[in-house]
Amino acid sequence: MFGILNFSTFILAGILLNLTPGADTMYILGRSISQGKKSGIVSVLGISSGALLHCIFAALGLSLVLAKSAIAFNTVKYVGAAYLLYLGIKSLVSKSSQKVTITEKNKVVQNYLKIYLSGVMTNLLNPKVALFFLAFLPQFIDPNYTTNALPFLILGLTFVATGTIWCLLLALFSVKLANKIKSNNKIQIWLDKSIGILFIFLGIRLALSKK
Repeated sequence: MFGILNFSTFILAGILLNLTPGADTMYILGRSISQGKKSGIVSVLGISSGALLHCIFAALGLSLVLAKSAIAFNTVKYVGAAYLLYLGIKSLVSKSSQKVTITEKNKVVQNYLKIYLSGVMTNLLNPKVALFFLAFLPQFIDPNYTTNALPFLILGLTFVATGTIWCLLLALFSVKLANKIKSNNKIQIWLDKSIGILFIFLGIRLALSKK
């Protein structure tokens, strides 16, 4: 139906792939552990939004530009790596834990907006995600429908939906675990620094990665 082949197999494969840890998983864990449940959920929504955009790009054929152009691929890759390094350095130089104690509504919303946009950018600026959609989705699409955007969108939305559910569960679980050890301010500061080092590592790994 809609030019999609072996849909049940796709769902199973998608779930298994979502369970595999990656930069997105580390970002969500970092936000959840260091900044709490709401930040974790917002980061999941940001990552999912970035994946949704990749899905749309794949459906429209725009991701082919990254697949065929080394310059485009490297440009996106290095911008993404620089952004992860920025997040890491920002966490390292922070003076203390960033618990939300602000009562002004607009200021809190702005912080969550930054977390959301950071999630979007973390996913969107990873060219390997675009290449993944181009390589993975066509395997479950009838060759006669490869020029039709609908099967790409259906499969992409399904993959994003299952991934979002998994990431939300991951965020909530990590928050419960973190709450047991974050009462000590020194531990909170150590967690923030560790997250910063993790982001720097992911940025360097992305910069050194190849297609």
